[in-house]
Amino acid sequence: MQISGMDHFVITTGNVEECLRFYTELLGMEARTANGRHSLWFGAQKINIHTRPAEFLPAAASPTPGSLDLCFEIKGDMETALAELKRKNAPLVTDIVERNGARGKMRSIYLRDPDGNLIELASYE
Repeated sequence: MQISGMDHFVITTGNVEECLRFYTELLGMEARTANGRHSLWFGAQKINIHTRPAEFLPAAASPTPGSLDLCFEIKGDMETALAELKRKNAPLVTDIVERNGARGKMRSIYLRDPDGNLIELASYE
């Protein structure tokens, strides 16, 4: 077997409205709700949103809001992204920093979502 990509992952949130607002208004993802389940879509991937641990089974053994470090690759230059985030009063942790990602050197910006998850926005520009 060989892993070929990422389909989806799950975030547990303490406040679904704030969570959806952050990922849609700040990061430009698309929110969808069906049968009482919330998800966020970007590219060919999605994030399922759970509002309490083990909301749907099977589930992670100890899901808690704010326990994730996530990295999203963005298109475009980091200066434009940083300016946009500042305009939107994003909860920034860093300005632009140099990092090493799965494909080598990249530039990143870190911020936190409403649950305290660390979000890294990265570009291999």
